[in-house]
Amino acid sequence: MEEKSSVCRASIGVFDSGVGGLTVAREIMRNLPNEHIVYFGDTARVPYGSKSKDTIVRFSRQIIHFLRTQDVKAIVIACNTASALALDTVEKELDIPIIGVVRPGARVAVATTKNRRIGVIGTESTINSHMYQKLIYEQDPSITVYEKACPLFCPLVEEGWLKDSVTQEVARRYLDELLNKDIDSLILGCTHYPLLRSLIHELVGDDITLVNPAYETAKELGQLLLREHIANPDEPADPPATEPYRFFVSDMADKFGHFANSILPYDIETIQKINIEEY
Repeated sequence: MEEKSSVCRASIGVFDSGVGGLTVAREIMRNLPNEHIVYFGDTARVPYGSKSKDTIVRFSRQIIHFLRTQDVKAIVIACNTASALALDTVEKELDIPIIGVVRPGARVAVATTKNRRIGVIGTESTINSHMYQKLIYEQDPSITVYEKACPLFCPLVEEGWLKDSVTQEVARRYLDELLNKDIDSLILGCTHYPLLRSLIHELVGDDITLVNPAYETAKELGQLLLREHIANPDEPADPPATEPYRFFVSDMADKFGHFANSILPYDIETIQKINIEEY
């Protein structure tokens, strides 16, 4: 019984290519306040969106190896690119639960659309994988999926230009093509993109539902923890007895911390830089 209780109190491992996965961590904090998080941002090797599948699988294995050293009880791939390209491979190699952000987003988009015309925006690798399209077709082959790579969104978000006129013009150019397809749902298929939600909403209007996979992933994680009987039943202490959220990066800890503290409901005091290539 004590061993099971110890597992329940273990942390959730969350990883992303950089700061985008913080949108997933934010939703976990909000929706699963009893859970602890170990977050890794691969800031030395960002972006993932233009890299090959083999490279993304190798990076994911290294990060998972590191997270296992932190005794995590489950892992969330908080990166659409890694979810699309690496999840199927690495989940076969693990003895703890692991989920990505693509499946939850696809499932909600299918449930949301009324005219069966769904748009997907994401990195080049995510779009070229057609993973959202495949998962949507598995659920309803009558749905038409329109995909659009938006490679400039990630660096603009990383730069903090969330409401800049340059970002607005880039978004308009990207989204015009999809708006001409009469879509009624749009999947924000990169964890950076929810940070541009208000700007995107202004451009697409109220008639198009924006699907945020970060929120849906947090909900699915909660269901998984209950199903596996590893949810943390303890009430969060005030102040907490131990640090509930720990953050690691592969580079640029100060820049990461500044960005994280601007979007998280929790102030990060310590961010540890590690050499991920050692794992």
